Amino acid sequence: MARLPRLTVPGYPHHLIQRGNNREPLFADQADYKRLLEYLAEAAQRYGVAIHAYVLMSNHFHLLATPEDEHGLSGMMQSLGRRYVRVYNNLHGRTGALWEGRYKATVIESERYLIACMAYIELNPVRAGMVGHPAEYPWSSYAHQVGIRHDPLVTPHSLYWGLGNTPFSREAAYRGVVEAGLGSEQVNNLTEATHKGWALGGDEFLRDLQERTGRRLARQRVGRPVNKPRSTS
Repeated sequence: MARLPRLTVPGYPHHLIQRGNNREPLFADQADYKRLLEYLAEAAQRYGVAIHAYVLMSNHFHLLATPEDEHGLSGMMQSLGRRYVRVYNNLHGRTGALWEGRYKATVIESERYLIACMAYIELNPVRAGMVGHPAEYPWSSYAHQVGIRHDPLVTPHSLYWGLGNTPFSREAAYRGVVEAGLGSEQVNNLTEATHKGWALGGDEFLRDLQERTGRRLARQRVGRPVNKPRSTS
């Protein structure tokens, strides 16, 4: 089934994935990781996008971000992509594309999926077998979320603030979420929705979003409709 045209809804969190062309590495050294984060911070500020969580993997990266307007995400990603690729190619003596086409994204329902999506993103290095715990991986927002270091790129979402009344209680609560891990259904839902462009949330959330945007946002159910029995009264 063809992927839906990408949707951006101001004020809603979006899960984004950008992959390297042919799954090739995006970073040649630590300076490249730092450079991409620097460019991302500047582009996010310029285009009014709040970054709630991120992880930079060797050949792709994930973001959880809320745009102020409908052009914020595309503007941020285009600015980041062009700038980073130009500098990366110049520094490493290469030419040609670095990205695997357009970034992928989905709108998510905050109350149901935002904290889970943060954990999903920051657990990527663990699922990939790169580290045993997300705190061991330097190129994600996890250390900021649990108070190990301050990361100016991260803007906490209100639901993260709602995890506790103090920084210590919020950090402890979020650490507990991550250490508990995600169920396979949550992981599959987050993965499939982002790769296929479906909005992710409950039925009421999807209906409300569909009314606001005027477009189909979820997979149509397969099969023939069930006919209701006729009344005999």
